[in-house]
Amino acid sequence: MDELDAYSRTVSAVAAEITPRVAAVRIGRGTGSAVVVPGDGVLVTNAHVVGDASRGRADFLDGVQAPVRVVGADPLSDLAVLRADRPGDLPRPVRLGDADRLVVGQLVVAVGNPLGLAGSVTAGVVSGLGRALPVRSGRASRVVEDVIQTDAALNPGNSGGALADASGRVVGINTAVAGVGLGLAVPVSATTRRILESLRADGRVRRGYLGLVGAPAPLPAEIAARLGRPRGLRVAEVVAGSPAAHAGLRAGDLVVSADREPVSDAQGLQRRLFAASIGRTMPVTVLRGAAMVDVLAVPTELADH
Repeated sequence: MDELDAYSRTVSAVAAEITPRVAAVRIGRGTGSAVVVPGDGVLVTNAHVVGDASRGRADFLDGVQAPVRVVGADPLSDLAVLRADRPGDLPRPVRLGDADRLVVGQLVVAVGNPLGLAGSVTAGVVSGLGRALPVRSGRASRVVEDVIQTDAALNPGNSGGALADASGRVVGINTAVAGVGLGLAVPVSATTRRILESLRADGRVRRGYLGLVGAPAPLPAEIAARLGRPRGLRVAEVVAGSPAAHAGLRAGDLVVSADREPVSDAQGLQRRLFAASIGRTMPVTVLRGAAMVDVLAVPTELADH
């Protein structure tokens, strides 16, 4: 009984801290949830909640209704930033955590407005880490990296809500229901913070484009031992006329590093392709046959390639 009471106290404490800071939002035709984060009247939600709309309203549990505008949305991370017309109307922001510190089995609490039910709280555990969520914007596609999988019940309307740890720190933004007992959240991580900062400052996220498609593949034992990791990124396709093609990358190459940083999967390459990479020479090392080959690629800006 004591263990149950401790569990209940933890969930109740997290709910008391987070629930007043999660709003029900209606943006154009979209509905969902949004979380008040540090900044002057700033809220974060999902890009798919915002759609193409520019204005909406955030309704809080205490009855406050705050008009908001869309500062920027990034469909390729499924994140969007809103700003209140009157920042003083908003409650104080949540505390942001670090999803990189989560472990499977850890308690998490989801707060949102599912099915129109304001201030709903569910609890569960982290049931998987490092999941990938494929997303598209126009003809461009990307993988949202390191997505959190939880068995905390998520329903329509939870999108954009908070996923918090037992200390009340928000470690994810709920994004999708993939099945019964299978919810997904975009992690609050260094990459996410960079995306949100770009949306606040510029209203969009600029990304570099190389023009290759790949999948993780094992490295030969000798190379794996030398590099200290088991996998690289096997190039399956190089888009004709792309920066990767101009650099001489080929289908079958096994990418082991980009910009002198290790690459083991598509996410590892995506981390190198933010705004700073555009127009700058990027060294890429690949295993081609039995030889290590260095090529120099110059990413262009990702539009709707």
